[in-house]
Amino acid sequence: MKSAREHHLSIEALDIRHDRKIFSCGSVALDRYLIRQASQDTRKHVAATFVLVATDSPSVLGYYSLSATSIELRELPEGLIKKLPKYPLMPAILIARLAVDKTRHAKGYGQLLLIDALKRCLNTQDIGWVAVIVDAKDEHAVTFYEHHHFIRFSPNAPRLFLPRSTIASLF
Repeated sequence: MKSAREHHLSIEALDIRHDRKIFSCGSVALDRYLIRQASQDTRKHVAATFVLVATDSPSVLGYYSLSATSIELRELPEGLIKKLPKYPLMPAILIARLAVDKTRHAKGYGQLLLIDALKRCLNTQDIGWVAVIVDAKDEHAVTFYEHHHFIRFSPNAPRLFLPRSTIASLF
C-alpha cells in the first residue's frame, strides 16, 4: 500500500461520480451513512460531505461531513467564556462523521481529512462560529482528536471541541 503522500489525492464535495459501494471503515453506522444517507443529507442541506479520493479512481478512501450546531455557553471552559458574548447558545460547526476505509488505516488519511475539515471551517467567512465539535464514537477516536488538540467537554465525555482561535493558530 502506498502512503497518503505517495498518492495523488484530492478531497472533494461528495457527488454521483464517487464510488461509495465498497467503502468499509469498520463501523457499520459510518459505512451506512456514506453509502445510503450522505447524498440525501447534502441535497436537503442537513450536512455537507467531503470525500478523499485518488485522482485515478472514483473509490472513496475516506470522508467527513460538516453540519451547523450550537453549544451551551456554560459547557465551555471559563477562559473561553470570558471572551464571548453572554448568549445562552454559541454557534459551532459539527464534524458529524469522519472515517477512513479500513484498507487505508494508519496511513495519515484521517489526519488529512481532519486538517481539510478544519481549514474548510476556518475559511467559512459567511457564518459565525466559536468552535468545532466532534462526538467521538469510541476511545480510539477520542485519542485521535485529543492528539489534534481537541478538548473534552468533561473528563469522561466522548464529545470534544476545538476553539476557533486554536484552529486559527494552527494554520
